[in-house]
Amino acid sequence: MARAVDPLLGLGCQLAIDDFGTGHSSLARLVQLPASILKIDRSFVKDITCSDTAAGVIRSVLLLAHTLHMTVIAEGVEDSDTLTVLRQLGCTYAQGYHLARPGPANLINQRLAAPAT
Repeated sequence: MARAVDPLLGLGCQLAIDDFGTGHSSLARLVQLPASILKIDRSFVKDITCSDTAAGVIRSVLLLAHTLHMTVIAEGVEDSDTLTVLRQLGCTYAQGYHLARPGPANLINQRLAAPAT
């Protein structure tokens, strides 16, 4: 599969492993695919503020991904407490309703130019 994405990588595209920890996104994918981004599934993120187990899983995934020089994105950040814990664990990228609601693509430039609230 890696050979199929080589032309895209040559154009500067990056490959992300989405929903890591669920379904077919196993540890084997980390070595099989030329991915540079790992997205932690929201099923782990949602309990991070109330479960030491969830926090431990995310801490371990962050350590693994950072060791492999991958960017990590936590999905499903729905409140400021979750974002705070993720930052404390060393996760620098996140997505979720707490940060922004989905919207039309033609408004992306306005969103990026707007001051942070």
